[in-house]
Amino acid sequence: MRDRWRSHLLQTLSGTDDGSPPWVRQLAEGTDAGYFGPGSASWAVHGGMATMVAGIRALLVQAMHPGAMAGVHDWSRYREDPLGRLTGTIRWLITVTFGDRATAERSSAMVRALHERVRGTYLDASGRSVPYSAGDPDLIEWVHLAFTDAFLTCHEIWETEIPGGPDAYVREWAVAGELIGLTDPPLTAADMRARLRGFSEAGTLRADDRVHDVVRFIRRPPLVPGMLPAYRIMFQGAIASLDPSQRAMLGLGRPAPLAVPATGLVLRSARSLLGERSTSEEAALTRIARLREMT
Repeated sequence: MRDRWRSHLLQTLSGTDDGSPPWVRQLAEGTDAGYFGPGSASWAVHGGMATMVAGIRALLVQAMHPGAMAGVHDWSRYREDPLGRLTGTIRWLITVTFGDRATAERSSAMVRALHERVRGTYLDASGRSVPYSAGDPDLIEWVHLAFTDAFLTCHEIWETEIPGGPDAYVREWAVAGELIGLTDPPLTAADMRARLRGFSEAGTLRADDRVHDVVRFIRRPPLVPGMLPAYRIMFQGAIASLDPSQRAMLGLGRPAPLAVPATGLVLRSARSLLGERSTSEEAALTRIARLREMT
């Protein structure tokens, strides 16, 4: 039973039963320690189990921007291949976090190239038709802010302290924003959250039928039946982590009672299944140890 659960979890997160697809094994290669390294805030946050809840939260928040929602609706194959889209996002996150610099830059260049192809129009909050590209500065900023806030907030709720504190994580992860084209990423948690509020205060965000459809899909994704009970708990945890105004816009009620401690129990169980270090972190440590031996 334990092995089956572990296999299901690794298949969902990495696309393979053992958590070591070729791109993870390649993290052991490279010529430098990467942008962050052991002991960094980014390694601590992205190596934690709260990332599973953060991913849910980030998708919910990102959907509130009509431009980001249009890109998902018009171009994403999330319904046909939801796990493929998930593992693609995870691959970029893990590669930038644990890979060497050249690998992180190549992965980010692929993301930028994909963004250039994602174009169309959307209706803004006032009902006006607006042309967009996924590479537009405001959309890149929105996605980066929603992502950074989600992973920071969930780590603060369910994990241990961050080396250097929240500002260290925001400052470090600004590098990832720059790699995908953001020219002025926030460098402090206060600035990051102020910019997020700015989108709301400017009246940019909206929740229409497309958003509510995506929320329903995120609430009930096509996972294997054995994983659904744990996922439902984590979904409630994601709801609990949201600001009340975000829950209201998304049409989400109050989280279930005890959502936060129940989610913590699920995350601790996942940690016991997967071990203290991910296969990605182990590969990165192998690379760093090899480089140290060469000096």
